[in-house]
Amino acid sequence: MNQEQLIDRLIDLAIEEDIATGDVTTESIIPAQSRAVAEMKMKADGVVAGLEVARRVYERFERDFVWDARVKDGDAVKKGDIILRIEASYRCLLLGERLSLNILQRMSGIATETAKYVKELAGTRTRLLDTRKTAPGLRILDKMAVKAGGGTNHRMGLYDMVMIKDNHIKVAGCIAEAVKAVRTHAPAGIKVEVETTNLEEVREALEARADIIMLDNMDTAGMAAAVQLIGGAAQTEASGNMSIPRLKEVAATGVDFISVGALTHSVTALDISMNIRQ
Repeated sequence: MNQEQLIDRLIDLAIEEDIATGDVTTESIIPAQSRAVAEMKMKADGVVAGLEVARRVYERFERDFVWDARVKDGDAVKKGDIILRIEASYRCLLLGERLSLNILQRMSGIATETAKYVKELAGTRTRLLDTRKTAPGLRILDKMAVKAGGGTNHRMGLYDMVMIKDNHIKVAGCIAEAVKAVRTHAPAGIKVEVETTNLEEVREALEARADIIMLDNMDTAGMAAAVQLIGGAAQTEASGNMSIPRLKEVAATGVDFISVGALTHSVTALDISMNIRQ
């Protein structure tokens, strides 16, 4: 299933969850032929994400509407900015209001938080990665939002990259055997990442010719030593308790990536309102 299909499936589920057999209040009060204009307004500063997904929500209800986006995904906005104007049937506007706002507020919250981390890494060669710590079913949107905020998407799921962690190593016996097993069974060309927690494990991963070596919950000195030991023979990813105040010192070790679960697992929605006028 590709990205577009995942988004369509997500919207279908959201509509079934929220509307199901119909909006009984709107259908009882609002005439079918009545048209109106809605404006979406920022109630906080931030970075916008999710506009095209929100548009696809409205396309499920009506084709004959005017979509006037004043900004695009990834744009920085200020409190009070009008980001979108929609002209459609009054019923369409009300049907799509909550779904579109839920999407925009969550995605914009993620993009806004991501942009803070990216700003802290400015001037370094280290890139910011997301993780699989996303809301179930919303991963595609969460990762799109990270990208809009300037971050880099890591693996989408368990299927598109090998990640050898401690439990895999326990069963395999050692890092070398774990890497050998995936090289034998995994699709050709798929990247192999190995999680390590100390320099001995880093050496094992290096000898096994891992493509990426994760430095998990290491202190800064340990990461610096690991990067020096690896010497560019594999890419490096720092992970574990990566907060904004720590980013620059971790980047100074020379790691290629820093992964941050908090971008998506602790989302604060960005406040956006929608006002309808006839």
